Amino acid sequence: MSDSDKDRTEIERLRTALEAETRACLEVQRRLDRLNSDFEEFISIAAHNLREPLRDVASFSQLLADTYTLQLDPEAGVFFGRVQEGAARIQSLLADMVDYWELRAGGETSSPADMEAVLRQALLCADKQITESSAVVTHDPLPHVDGDFAVLTKVLHHLIRNAIEYCDTPSPCVHISSRRLDLEWVVSVHDNGPGIDPAFQERIFGVFKRLHGKAYPGNGLGLAFCKKAIEGYGGRIWVESTPGAGSTFCFTLSPPGMEHQS
Repeated sequence: MSDSDKDRTEIERLRTALEAETRACLEVQRRLDRLNSDFEEFISIAAHNLREPLRDVASFSQLLADTYTLQLDPEAGVFFGRVQEGAARIQSLLADMVDYWELRAGGETSSPADMEAVLRQALLCADKQITESSAVVTHDPLPHVDGDFAVLTKVLHHLIRNAIEYCDTPSPCVHISSRRLDLEWVVSVHDNGPGIDPAFQERIFGVFKRLHGKAYPGNGLGLAFCKKAIEGYGGRIWVESTPGAGSTFCFTLSPPGMEHQS
């Protein structure tokens, strides 16, 4: 066999091996896609099925406390309160889990979204928390971007909620602004909280990652949701912070009509 024939034989062998490897990779990807779809369905169904008994626990414990309030000693009232708080935390966790798993990483549908309108809706969602904490939320003019109104509302709501919850001052201050950077808009949410040590600034975007344990409310899914949502639109999210000087959470989005950057 000549050298050229040997080369052709080797090329054919490598091509066949590459095609087989490609088919195997595609099959693995299909299996992963099916598993991911099944898992998302499981999360959604499990959360839905758990919500009803949780509502029963919360409502009946409140009913018992109201009905027998004169017959219960103060300690029993505390126990009922803990039951209701626990049920509320689980309900919040289930809602956040469903929100997180329903996001399609890298495949979010988008359309022109007015960030002014998005902010108004996010503030309505956070109204009770803002009122109870005497927080002051201000903002500069915000742009139109490419994204989904409901998803971006949840992103801003999470960031505003975190800014208030993690603030140690009597009057939390939150300011939302934007600036144009090359072909993207950068939206920023600044707070006057305690700040975040640089060593932990990447970690906080992980699923169930919480820096303060149970010292503050939250499920450890808010920032993970924000990261997954913004990256689904081809954007980036990060935090700029110095301990003792507050934090600024920034994320990028494309203007309407511009293709997402991969």
